[in-house]
Amino acid sequence: MFVATGALWGTIGGGQLEFMAINAARDMLRDGMLHQDLDVPLGPEIGQCCGGRVELKLNRMRASDKRAAKERAALREEELPHVYVMGAGHVGRALANQLQHLPVRCILVDTRADEIDLCTAIVETRVSAIPEAEIWNAPAGSAFIVLTHDHGLDFLLTSAALERQDAAYVGMIGSATKRVKLRNWAHKHCDGQSIEHLKCPIGASGSRDKRPSVIAAFVVAEVMAELTSETAATALTGAIHAPLVGRHHDRKGRSA
Repeated sequence: MFVATGALWGTIGGGQLEFMAINAARDMLRDGMLHQDLDVPLGPEIGQCCGGRVELKLNRMRASDKRAAKERAALREEELPHVYVMGAGHVGRALANQLQHLPVRCILVDTRADEIDLCTAIVETRVSAIPEAEIWNAPAGSAFIVLTHDHGLDFLLTSAALERQDAAYVGMIGSATKRVKLRNWAHKHCDGQSIEHLKCPIGASGSRDKRPSVIAAFVVAEVMAELTSETAATALTGAIHAPLVGRHHDRKGRSA
């Protein structure tokens, strides 16, 4: 977590503990302190019921620390997982509206420039006459959400995403019936390709509400659950080092 006199970036978990840490960091900035260690018991005295204790290490950043932090941030930006939204219709644009706020690189793809032009989200947009090429050229570990205006194109793009065998998520909008039709189509036209790892219907664990923004909310939750699974999260956060670090110990002294 980074703390300035009038700004914040990141979090150590929120609550009273974070409030105390922010105050301590700003006191350091005011008083010119370089380092400070805090050992905070979590309990009723600070209004948190987790139990155990937290050790915090606060370090005042030098110019070199700030440069290094910016370099790490740029590297993490480059390493963000790619989420390809294949189709810029109502639901595709609603997905882009939500994904723009998450730690992913969202790419909205459509064959129709007029639909792409309706997107107001701050995401990458691509008008492509051969949208399957976007799937072929995507980095490993990407997520693919297929919801074009044409079922035949949906089948083609979904098959291309499944064929990669390295996608973090492949989902296609539609019903259970559409899934069966894709399975039969893939068996006939794609050398018996399996659709075992396909999510279809997408966002199906949520509401029956069919408004694009509601559908998008459940689909985004589904995609992010895959992208932030334990394995993916370990790979993403393994190289992150922040100047304000917290370590939590439970009542048995174990760290987490």
